[in-house]
Formats: sequence, structure tokens, C-alpha cells
Amino acid sequence: MDQTSRIGLFFGSFNPIHIGHLIIANIMVETTDLDKVWFVVSPQNPFKPAKGLLHEFDRYDMVKAAVADNYKLDVTDIEFHLPKPSYTIHTLLHLSERHPSRQFKVIMGGDNLESFTKWKSHERILEDYGLYVYPRPGMQLSALTSHPNVKTVDAPLLNISATFIRECIRKGYSVRYLVPDPVEVMIRAKQFYR
Repeated sequence: MDQTSRIGLFFGSFNPIHIGHLIIANIMVETTDLDKVWFVVSPQNPFKPAKGLLHEFDRYDMVKAAVADNYKLDVTDIEFHLPKPSYTIHTLLHLSERHPSRQFKVIMGGDNLESFTKWKSHERILEDYGLYVYPRPGMQLSALTSHPNVKTVDAPLLNISATFIRECIRKGYSVRYLVPDPVEVMIRAKQFYR
């Protein structure tokens, strides 16, 4: 591996992490120049109601369990230690300072590309970091897709939602195959989303 390793950052609440997230992360790390993908678990936004949002440490533990057997995938709690609300640019600057030998890229769904220009310091994110975009159902083609720092990655269209999974759990249905086995075990053992 060369001196600089490329890390794709996959941001989300992961409430809970599911196989859709893992498939995207794995495709990113297997089919692009990324060396690793780090899941960045978002803390509770103090300005938003926590409707059904599990505590950040529980969500972090589920992601850790989900990626434990894949050395190319990891999880970070970096945003738990940054001022809230967390802005992507602050997280990127903080990580770059802490890991000067790493190059960070932002992984996002194509549905978020349309609103990306509303993000804080979006030009800087685009110029200094760059985006790896995966397709999402119903996504509009954005003018940004032709930007040299936007890489569109061919990945399956997955429409699995954490909301649907939480609803299944509340109704007592099995979520087997929707979440990794270790995550299902944790959900059951700790009575999450009941």
C-alpha cells in the first residue's frame, strides 16, 4: 500500500445498520481506489427530537459488531466528540488533522447530491476531499455528477430502510437477512426498538 491511504467516510445514524449499508460500503472498498471505509455514526442532533433513535453508543456497538469480520470496514465515533450539530466539513478537518497520512472521501447516496450545495462549506468538501456517489431509487441526475471530484460508483439499487426494520421489530417480525446476524442478536438481547 502506498504512503497515503484513501478512506471513504460513510456518514449515517445507522439506526440500525443493515445489509444495505454493508453492501454499499463493501462495493465502495472493493471496486474503487478506497483502501478502507469508515462508518461515521452520527450523534443525536440536540435540535431534533430523538424519535426512535437509539443512544449513539448502542448504534456504534451495532456497527462495530456488523463490520468486525471485515478488515476493510471500520467504525468511528469521531462525531461524538465534536461540537453539535456536527457538520461534515468539521469532521473532515478534524480527521485530516488527526490522520495527516490519510486522504478522506465522502460517500453519499445520489439522492443527497441534489441538496449537497446547501451543505456548510460544500465547495471546500468538493475541492479538498471529493465525493463517491452511489445510486439511490428515484435520484435525479445532478449537474455535480460531471465534477472531476465526484466519482459515481456502480452499486445495486437498494431500498432497505431502517424505519421498515424498526417497524418489523416493533411488530415482533423477524429481521433476519435485513441486518447482519450479530446485530440481530444485539437487538434481541437488549430489546432495542421494542
